[in-house]
Amino acid sequence: MASSPKVKRPTKPRGAQNLPRSQKDAYARLLNQHQNGKFRSYLQEFAKQQVEENMRTPVSRSVNDVNRRKKGNSESSYSGDSLSSQQSRQIADTSNYLHTDKKIHQAACADDQDMKPGMLEKHATTESHKAAAPRKVPSKQQLERCEKDIKGSTSLVGSEECDAQQLSGSCGEEKAKKKSKKRRSKRNLEKKDMGASCGPEVDAIVAGKSPNKNVKAPQAPKESLHQKDKDKNTKDCRGSRKLLFEEYMFTEDVSAGLKRGELLQGALRINPKKYKEAFVPSPDGSADIFLDGIAARNRALNGDVVVVKVLPPEQWKAVNGDINERTPSSQNAPKAPDVIVEAHYNEDDEVISKIKNVSLHDKAPITAHSVKHANACFTSGSSSERAMQRTGKVVFIVEKKHSRAASGFLKFLPNKNFAMFSPVDHRVPRVNVPLADCPADFISRPGDYENTLFICRITQWSADNIFAEGRLAKTLGQAGEIEPETEGILTEYDVDFSEFSKEVLNCLPQNLPWSIPDHVLSKRRDLRNECIFTIDPATARDLDDALSCKQLSDGNFEIGVHIADVSYFVEEGNALDQIAGQRATSVYLVQKVIPMLPRLLCEELCSLNPLTDRLTFSVIWKLSPEGKILSEWFGRTVICSCIKLSYDHAQSMIEAPDKHFSADELPTCSPDHSIQEIQEAVLNLHNIAKQLRAQRFECGALRLDQLKLSFTLDKESSMPQGCYIYQYRDSNKLVEEFMLLANMAVAHQIYRTYPELALLRRHPPPQSKMVNDLQEFCDQMGLDVDFSSSGALHRSLNESFGDDEYTAARKEVLTHMCSRPMQMAVYFCSGALKDQKLFCHYALNVPLYTHFTSPIRRYADVIVHRLLAASIDCGPRLSLSGEEVHKQSSHCNDRKTASKRVQELSSELFFAVFVKECGPLDSEAMVMGVLDQSFDVLVLRYGVQKRIYCNSLEGLKAVNFRKVGKRPEMTLFWETGDPSKESIQQEISIFTLLNVQLKADRAPMKYSAVLKRPSALL
Repeated sequence: MASSPKVKRPTKPRGAQNLPRSQKDAYARLLNQHQNGKFRSYLQEFAKQQVEENMRTPVSRSVNDVNRRKKGNSESSYSGDSLSSQQSRQIADTSNYLHTDKKIHQAACADDQDMKPGMLEKHATTESHKAAAPRKVPSKQQLERCEKDIKGSTSLVGSEECDAQQLSGSCGEEKAKKKSKKRRSKRNLEKKDMGASCGPEVDAIVAGKSPNKNVKAPQAPKESLHQKDKDKNTKDCRGSRKLLFEEYMFTEDVSAGLKRGELLQGALRINPKKYKEAFVPSPDGSADIFLDGIAARNRALNGDVVVVKVLPPEQWKAVNGDINERTPSSQNAPKAPDVIVEAHYNEDDEVISKIKNVSLHDKAPITAHSVKHANACFTSGSSSERAMQRTGKVVFIVEKKHSRAASGFLKFLPNKNFAMFSPVDHRVPRVNVPLADCPADFISRPGDYENTLFICRITQWSADNIFAEGRLAKTLGQAGEIEPETEGILTEYDVDFSEFSKEVLNCLPQNLPWSIPDHVLSKRRDLRNECIFTIDPATARDLDDALSCKQLSDGNFEIGVHIADVSYFVEEGNALDQIAGQRATSVYLVQKVIPMLPRLLCEELCSLNPLTDRLTFSVIWKLSPEGKILSEWFGRTVICSCIKLSYDHAQSMIEAPDKHFSADELPTCSPDHSIQEIQEAVLNLHNIAKQLRAQRFECGALRLDQLKLSFTLDKESSMPQGCYIYQYRDSNKLVEEFMLLANMAVAHQIYRTYPELALLRRHPPPQSKMVNDLQEFCDQMGLDVDFSSSGALHRSLNESFGDDEYTAARKEVLTHMCSRPMQMAVYFCSGALKDQKLFCHYALNVPLYTHFTSPIRRYADVIVHRLLAASIDCGPRLSLSGEEVHKQSSHCNDRKTASKRVQELSSELFFAVFVKECGPLDSEAMVMGVLDQSFDVLVLRYGVQKRIYCNSLEGLKAVNFRKVGKRPEMTLFWETGDPSKESIQQEISIFTLLNVQLKADRAPMKYSAVLKRPSALL
């Protein structure tokens, strides 16, 4: 190639003499275009290293070189730095010339070239592509056309280019020289490790091949045709972009791999506190499969059903086995911190698979090579402090359960036609969004939107980009305000909070006020003259269950559970039924409810309001005073509730059985029934409920009570005025016992009639590996906890742990620890599971269970009502198929999980506002878990759980973490302010009582727990 006439060709340095022809030309071209001597020195050294690496290993020459030079993009949580060490090597080659050399180039020649930041950035991009060698040398015309394409391209990651601009504007020759020298020295020291540190998968990716034989050779994704064409046009100059993620396997290969047991399927969980860590539950109940880094997740998001390939044993992760440091918890476990609880998304083991109906095998085939690793990894209760956890990578996404929507903030990127969207949830990638989607004045006044929340939806995420692409859906408002934050939560979890359409509302009775038609009354058992009443929270408006209790002449009792007959109003298959099935559940926020059904049904026509005739579905038993069932009846009925009692009213009657309540102390009551009659019915129900409850726990039931925070709100602003821990009392237990009894009775009835169609609810036993670890942990802590069965665990938790005022707190901490291995209860179709042993409900310790008692707020109950009506010939014939029941039960599981999480986030939101408005808040706290640099506490006054980080404690001098077996302990060394005095030591372990203070953070809706210094220092 002809050199520039204005530039004298320099003498070839040593090491450049034996360059290949293509590299000589590239080398000469770069020297001719850059006059800076420092940069020439860098290029000479770079060329020398390239030759040496090419001579040694031409395939993987640049992986470690890049890994040494690229420290990651501080602008993005999804940079190469955020990947695991092994996976960062896989993606490093992609960013070699596009990022690292560009920074050094810009720093070295910014002064000499006198370029504007934007021009310099494009120039560096072009030249870095040219430096990628060795390749076939294109013609001069191809080079010119290629340079134009590259200069006009915006395919580089936005935040990386932004960083490069900042660097070029702030760093001079001195900084560039130091960086170059540092990189060269590191490169020389680490060259020897290249072959050992790069596995075959890394080499294959660098070479443009997939390590998986079943995966098609890397190519541009189908959804990125534009980018594919762009790469094709310029491939002669710079080659196609390397893949950061593997292409997904073909469906046929996935199906075959699942059949052979080579692949596993499960729901992905990403640790919200450490977004680089993700987990997929193992079908056999052993330890979860660990996905190390973003590349291993392969663009799957939290909750997605994925197929994973377990990596070879030599790539498994060493863990210390401490239950306080291992797997992050499901974010869906109520009130449980994000530590330990595994497989809360675990679906039915044998439920029909969505990939060609392939049922999952419990374990992958065991090879001789992996036996010794497996024995060390899965030996329960092993005394070894280090065990191996299987690692894997996502090779296919079965179902995108995540909504692909997130709330977050926008960042302006100069000289770009897109902006950077940063989600609040770090488990979601950053997203490039078109500037056309942004507010009109965003480009001119980006600072005005620094605190504005937006909703963004991901539209695609190509395999060659660490960032996703998306579109802005909505501007929510100012961060930190309750309504914008709430709308963001609802959108992220795909909760439909829109108004019901006219088509849906047309399915409701149009002639209001509505009354029960005579032909309907004639087909039902008339219970309107019976003493029937509701017991609900004082603020409840959707009253879907009522109770009755009448003593018979033989001394036994006739007890009825009466449930709103929602299925009468929701006809199968119409628009109302479809929207109810889609929503699947009502969502209860602190300040409001997002209803499953229109309010005309929820709060009026179906709600069992007092002194109003209502259609119901009833289960009526004849019970002995000891709670023995003597007879049972199911049927459609009509009732008229005589009074609406709150839990407080019923509790007052239970606590003062001899008191005569006046009309002023209770809500309006029917004149046909006296207050004394109602009180007597409540007391009889309470006494029988105690018998039923005792029998349940004697038969092996388990209850894990966890603290629940409630709020008092301002009536006008809905802002929190106060908060308190909700008390679960005898009146709550009374209602619960009879709802459980009704649900169990209906489960047996529908399963007897429809053994292949019944919609039931099962609760799998806890994860065996975690139970064994927890048992060993409790033994070393000196805690006598029996995990052999649900009943044994319940008895252990209800034994006294001391006799002081903190007994309840210690029980709460232990209950939380025991909830970690627990799995979520799930709906399922009875025909989808062939082994009836899998039907069992672990916590209730019953063979069959379902949901029947809340059809106003749960769609699963509506289906159960239809099944029950058909089973007793008082409803239409079923048109449901087993596949339809299975799909709907799976959808109900997803929506119930999302609803629970939204409810928790709403509570956290309001408590954060409360801390901001009323804080700082002081409270005692008890330690729940200890890590090496932090510890978790239960804040006793408010029932919230927080993690305290040692590096945030002012006045803390040192930390000493240690473990005695599986028991973690920590010693804090506090400065005294007097150098002559020794540090004050504070011991931290499970159950340690501390004083903490809750303070609002600078970031919106965030607060921290701060440990107060020991009293000796105050």
